[in-house]
Amino acid sequence: MSDPTSHWRDHGIRIVHSNQLDLNTPQTPGMTRAAAINHATAGANKLWAGTVNIHPNAKTGAHHHGELESVIYVVSGKARMRWGESLEFYAEAGPGDFIYVPPYVPHQEINANTDEPLHCVLVRSNQEPVVVNLDIPVVEQPEEVHWVDSIHPAPVLGETK
Repeated sequence: MSDPTSHWRDHGIRIVHSNQLDLNTPQTPGMTRAAAINHATAGANKLWAGTVNIHPNAKTGAHHHGELESVIYVVSGKARMRWGESLEFYAEAGPGDFIYVPPYVPHQEINANTDEPLHCVLVRSNQEPVVVNLDIPVVEQPEEVHWVDSIHPAPVLGETK
């Protein structure tokens, strides 16, 4: 009988180094996606994780990712996310911020900087590269949304921290 601990050697932790990212992923003009964690690189069955670098002033078209959930972590730069039936809402995120994109939400990713790239880490709830491009009317002046919940109340105008 084989040593049971030897199973963990080949079926345990995986390290995917930054020089081993897989660029063989669906690409969008103005962006470069690279897979870090998927079935091929790490044996993952339910998750996909990788990097996305968005060129200065670049943006995607309106789209959604079907039933997938996505989490975006901003490493550097400034992300602007637009969402809604006509991309009528927007919010911005900077280094250290997380962005959650629920299933089926029409959205657009934008590098809000005209002179520096936006570097992010992206995690999805499935490995299928689902992108449903949408031909929808887009409002000219979207409404800025600040996330507020019972734990993080909105600041009072004029109040300083």
